[in-house]
Amino acid sequence: MTIERIALAATLSAVVVLAVGPLAIPWLRAFARQPISEDAPPRHREKADVPTMGGVLMIAAVVVTLLALWIGSRTLGIVFVAFLGCGAAGLVDDLLKARRGRNLGLRAREKLAFQIPIGLAIGYYAMEFTGLGSALVLPWIGEVRLGWLYLPFAVLFMVGFTNGVNLTDGLDGLGAGTVAIAAVAYTGVALHVGRADVAAFAAALAGACLGFLWYNAHPAQVIMGDVGSQALGGALAAMAIVTKTELTLLVIGIVFVLEAASVVLQVAYFRATGGRRIFRSSPLHHHFELAGWAETQIVTRFWLVGSLGALAGLTVVL
Repeated sequence: MTIERIALAATLSAVVVLAVGPLAIPWLRAFARQPISEDAPPRHREKADVPTMGGVLMIAAVVVTLLALWIGSRTLGIVFVAFLGCGAAGLVDDLLKARRGRNLGLRAREKLAFQIPIGLAIGYYAMEFTGLGSALVLPWIGEVRLGWLYLPFAVLFMVGFTNGVNLTDGLDGLGAGTVAIAAVAYTGVALHVGRADVAAFAAALAGACLGFLWYNAHPAQVIMGDVGSQALGGALAAMAIVTKTELTLLVIGIVFVLEAASVVLQVAYFRATGGRRIFRSSPLHHHFELAGWAETQIVTRFWLVGSLGALAGLTVVL
């Protein structure tokens, strides 16, 4: 597969989102408004009328692009399982929120009922068909064989990243922009490890996110919703697992790692100290909102952090 074809995948995916957006957004506005969490900062109330579930545009764009360019493989199929499976969980979550008119969708254990089987399937595929088996590749050091412990690792990795991207998508342009940066980086990573098919998928994912940013930039006309954020998180995790670059994604996706870690630390500290907090609010972008940063300032700075993480990750791999 040529570099030109991979670039075409990114371009076509972006064009599909840009073209379909004006038709889909009015329909979503009538069907699915964004419920606001009671724990969100007060200024989020102004987002209450913004339509959600815009992630279906990105999913459709990636699928149409890869079908149109006839890009596929067994490895790409397993990545699609994560992409569409996690997206399906997010879609159910969004539909429940829309029906109830509250920020109350699937319970945590119900989301895990989708994510754990997907993680097991991806992990088993990586063990049996990637050639590296249960190895975890440590940059500059070598391989560590985990044996069957690799399966729970893969599940934890999949669940962590899917929910990390979901937590990050809380400000206009934040989720789409940081995923676009990570996906561009993963295009290079996949090419370096000899997986041009995965590189094409990553490029299409990046293009879809960039196209979506046209409508999702502040002030957002549409929000991707859980259908988008969970699909994107699942796709990033799956690409890392099938290319055996899991630790690289922890660097490239540093924003998602920090966002998820802030929630885990906040909850653990709150319970251990009987109500004290480390951050003003979590996930991390809410902390900076309450510290007085403007929304666009937070998004731009998180994009910069994501870009530095992507460059660092590429340096490690390349």
